[in-house]
Amino acid sequence: MSKEIKRLLDIRFIKHNHIGFIPNDPISIPHRFEKKEDIEIIGFLIALIAWGQRISIINSGNRLIEIMQGHPHDFIINHQPKDLKKCLSFVHRTFNGEDLWSLIGFLQWIYNSQGGLEFTFSKFIDKNDLTIENGLIGFRKLYEESEFALQRTLKHIASPLKGSACKRLNMYLRWMVRQDDSGIDFGIWKSIKTSQLVCPLDVHVLNQAAALGLIKQGKGDWKTALELTKKLRRYDPIDPVKYDIALFGEGANKDVNS
Repeated sequence: MSKEIKRLLDIRFIKHNHIGFIPNDPISIPHRFEKKEDIEIIGFLIALIAWGQRISIINSGNRLIEIMQGHPHDFIINHQPKDLKKCLSFVHRTFNGEDLWSLIGFLQWIYNSQGGLEFTFSKFIDKNDLTIENGLIGFRKLYEESEFALQRTLKHIASPLKGSACKRLNMYLRWMVRQDDSGIDFGIWKSIKTSQLVCPLDVHVLNQAAALGLIKQGKGDWKTALELTKKLRRYDPIDPVKYDIALFGEGANKDVNS
């Protein structure tokens, strides 16, 4: 373990891990809510569309809130067929209204018969599992085998079995599971351990991690995500993915200031 790298990571974590991070990040969308189910539902959807410019993601998040009439959980449980017509006009890059329609139906089924999003992810994870890999695989399979699955929507629910780094779902799980005094992440899911989280491989994270020698410069796949997380676990075995904030924040700041 390099003491110098740990020192740099800790400095950058302190630098970026504060509430000032929230307003310009997609996590600002679920931060508008207080009810657990509202947070996890809108958080899930905003995480799935979280690629591209952050302001564009936030604008699309505002549109999602509008479609769900300002109450994500109530909308998921109680929406009527006529309420779904607004979904069809939704577009964020390759995520469109058909995807949203499919996932709203899937989420309604999850909350009506599967115990909600937290239970649906965590039931596939054993307390002794090193990572949340089985949770990601199980969740994808559950969607794939559901009556709501669309072939085109599968690409938005990544799985390690496909070699994907599962960046957006790993980010979502970080939001739900991690908690510290900064208030960035929510920590509302208690059935998954922070030590089991896997670092999201955003391009900023990849570049910063490579610059520090934590990984070799290369593609962001599941193998690389596990490799980086293993390295970060040396610096904090209980909460390794806190360093996602350090790596992403430093990379995003450099882009803004370059």
